[in-house]
Amino acid sequence: MSRYDLAGIFTNADGATTFRLWAPFRKEVALQLHDRLLPMERSAEGYWELTLTDIRPGTRYTYLLDSHLQRPDPASRWQPEGVHGPSAVPETSFTFTDDHWTGIDPEKMIIYEIHTGTFSAGGNFRGIIQHLHYLKELGITAIEIMPIAQFPGNRNWGYDGVYPFAVHNSYGTPDELKTLVNAAHALDIAVILDVVYNHQGPEGNYFSDFAPWFTDKYKTPWGDAVNFDGPWCDGVRNFYIQNALMWLEEFHIDGLRLDAVHAFSDNSAVHFTEELSAAVKDLQERTGKRKLLIGEIDLNDPRFINSASSGGYGLDAQWVDEFHHALHSLLTGEQQGYYEDFGAVSHLARSFENAYVYTGQYSVHRKRKFGREPSGNPFHQFVVFSQNHDQTGNRMLGERLSSLVPFEALKLAAATVILSPFIPLLFMGEEYGEKNPFLFFTSHTDPALMKAVKEGRQREFAHAGEAPDPQDAATFQRSKLSWNTTGDNNTALLNCYKALLALRKQQPALYNTAREGTRVHRAENERLLILERRMNADTLLIIFNFDSNTQTVPYTTHGKLRQIFDSASTRFNGPGTLPPAENENQLVIPPLSAVVYEIIAYEN
Repeated sequence: MSRYDLAGIFTNADGATTFRLWAPFRKEVALQLHDRLLPMERSAEGYWELTLTDIRPGTRYTYLLDSHLQRPDPASRWQPEGVHGPSAVPETSFTFTDDHWTGIDPEKMIIYEIHTGTFSAGGNFRGIIQHLHYLKELGITAIEIMPIAQFPGNRNWGYDGVYPFAVHNSYGTPDELKTLVNAAHALDIAVILDVVYNHQGPEGNYFSDFAPWFTDKYKTPWGDAVNFDGPWCDGVRNFYIQNALMWLEEFHIDGLRLDAVHAFSDNSAVHFTEELSAAVKDLQERTGKRKLLIGEIDLNDPRFINSASSGGYGLDAQWVDEFHHALHSLLTGEQQGYYEDFGAVSHLARSFENAYVYTGQYSVHRKRKFGREPSGNPFHQFVVFSQNHDQTGNRMLGERLSSLVPFEALKLAAATVILSPFIPLLFMGEEYGEKNPFLFFTSHTDPALMKAVKEGRQREFAHAGEAPDPQDAATFQRSKLSWNTTGDNNTALLNCYKALLALRKQQPALYNTAREGTRVHRAENERLLILERRMNADTLLIIFNFDSNTQTVPYTTHGKLRQIFDSASTRFNGPGTLPPAENENQLVIPPLSAVVYEIIAYEN
């Protein structure tokens, strides 16, 4: 039995349908189809099976466990009546037309993070499709969709999902998700899906009725950990590996963003992350399509992105929160919480040198030495950002950067991310300075859980005031994008993003992700950061001024400088490019700006 057909519903070559369920502790299992109750046969390792020939799309079904417990399918592909309703057989008639598409290399990715429910007025996959041409024109090469697994109600970030195989019913059908992927590939845009394998949401979570899915051996912020290394863990591990392969193969998804990989509690000889990576690489080799795994990892440990042959777990890339923290604290002056470890240009400089800021130094916030240097890892293994769903939505009021810093600082933030040697990620709406917040919202139906979530949010921010009620529909509505791209500053900021993304694609030095292609110069002025980006004979000088005053920079090169970008330009509604200094060995950099020069070598 292959990993890919371990649990769920499968259509056989003869058109028959096989129902397969993993429930090793159950003495008997029956399939409930309307008024029919059909006993299932137990096969190896606790799997129960039944094959039928009269199953049509839309057929509702549940499983009856030991004659008394009726439950939806944990591997359900469609939950049209929500997390507590019966499962349904999905329609599988979609035909892809993306044979030309072979995936995307990490170094070519420019990612745009999307929450399906708040991205468009319709809050569904069709709404994303309607904006694909806009994203193509912006310069985006990959969209990253926040989790879409079935969660309770119709408003949620997605991390409370309880049916990992089921597309959320308010977002669209499985075939509508395939339509979105197909449309994106037609525009040469990759699709990354955010998945959650470190926990399951609380409401509608019936996993423990089927198998020992969780363990109290470890604790997580969400309760007991997923059982990746205890008795019966093989079925659990295979379940999530099967899920990953389904998205990547059947739905033609190009990559998965793995939520909180540091919460995969696993002391097995082969870590779950390594086993998952190996399965995805096997799929990539079999299909000839590039498939990527990107981890969210709060450990500063390159082992997760190192190859298995060098003792690593084989992920292709990881998010780097510390780049964000260093940049955010510089721009806002915030020093509370984890920002107390940041605040100086030197912290951002360290991130440009090593991706991680902390590579073994003492962390005041963590009260211990933290991290290790990722010395052998190319920079396209790191995803950086000035905003994302976490860093925005985990604030009490969900303020975006556009509500926290001056307009010129927004352009500086964009340049710092996009001109970096790392994979840039934009959070939906940041490119035009969206002012609507991105708040934390839920739509649980369990009264006790509703009360607990609201009170928990109030306790978390008791020191700062009254947090918006996550259960209030207005909290969700306030988080929807306004799509106001026409105001003077909005249009100017959007044009600035387009110029930066075009520059990144046009300049060889900017799409060079080799470590030796970026050199950080330590400026005497503690508010300046100077980079040299190089690719063969092409060299760029990039100067970031994080000060609110004009700065002069002494600099001597072996060539002539030609300015090719200035965030302060009037093109972008800025104060204007400053005239050269009287001293030809000095550069004048406007306040809160990023300036890029091409170094043209003198002819011999």
